[in-house]
Amino acid sequence: MSFSVVIVAAGSSTRAGPGEPKPWRTLAGRPILRWSVETFLAAGAAEVVVVTAADRIAAAGDALAGLVGWRAVEGGATRALSVQAGLAALAADGQTPVLIHDAARPFVTAAHVAALLTALDAADGAILALPVADTLKRGQAMVSETISREGLWRAQTPQAFRRATLTRAYAAWPGDAEPTDDAAVVERAGGRVALSPGDPMLMKLTYPEDFAMAERLAGAARVTCIGQGVDAHRWGPGEAVWLCGVKIDHDQTLIGHSDADAGLHALTDAILGAIGDGDIGEHFPPTDPQWKGAASDRFLLHAAQRVTARGGRILNVDVTLICERPRIRPHRDAMRARLAELLALPLARVSVKATTTEGMGFTGRQEGLLAQAVCAVEMPA
Repeated sequence: MSFSVVIVAAGSSTRAGPGEPKPWRTLAGRPILRWSVETFLAAGAAEVVVVTAADRIAAAGDALAGLVGWRAVEGGATRALSVQAGLAALAADGQTPVLIHDAARPFVTAAHVAALLTALDAADGAILALPVADTLKRGQAMVSETISREGLWRAQTPQAFRRATLTRAYAAWPGDAEPTDDAAVVERAGGRVALSPGDPMLMKLTYPEDFAMAERLAGAARVTCIGQGVDAHRWGPGEAVWLCGVKIDHDQTLIGHSDADAGLHALTDAILGAIGDGDIGEHFPPTDPQWKGAASDRFLLHAAQRVTARGGRILNVDVTLICERPRIRPHRDAMRARLAELLALPLARVSVKATTTEGMGFTGRQEGLLAQAVCAVEMPA
């Protein structure tokens, strides 16, 4: 079933503590907003409209780089006005199901979407909700009343409605009141809203302590992938060689179409391999003249950006250079620092090592240099 999505991301996040508003903070290495958008697109959303503050339109583009099928629009002074701005921006017709979602609930799944669309078939709206499990008390400093929790539910998002139903309901809503959710708007207009089982994982990030909990939950929903890369280049006439992004004075150079930095080439392949995204030759063919003499850090940054675009993050990298000469140890710290800079990694997660083959093979005969690399990448499960 075709459906559209409006994601509300225009709030100021005052209760979340110091820092960026919630949608723009990172969770397990990717923006919180991106979690929901990726899920809805993967679940088959025909369009996703992100409603945000005017000064965050560009930030949305950065957070959602590489994704297609979404667009950002400016929101209003209240959540209700932002929802209405999102509804107005949709291309869907009046009978198309529309899911309204808070950007601060990153753990939405395709199963949640399917459950809502099924429940909407027999109602004017559908929400995910959890029965209240805790005893409810009313009072300030002292308890004044214990409230029965029977029949009480905690509403979550996304919430599903047909576009025309929700638009008409908002048109009838009194302008001097602010609804706490979209279901309340449809209820007031006489609509029937179905309850679908909610999910404790579908928590809303509100207070500073929620983010630490979300990080732990996000870790349980991610996998670690390992990639390996190998590259070799022959020696030729020259005065310097590039290795792991560092220029080393030498009586020879490595021969290649680019700058022949075997360390960066091996590491680029390791990163691409960890996400199953081909190899360096597919992304930068040696037959393409634009890469002649190119600095290999461009290749490495490209691979790292591919990881980020898929919602992953690089955990650590390890490069081994195999050669008789030049001596690597004097340059190892500079190489580690350069790789850490390029990949935005702590220095402790970057290793560069060197060894020889004690005169054996093509490296032992000083015909060429061999580089091996391994990296660990954390990806969505």
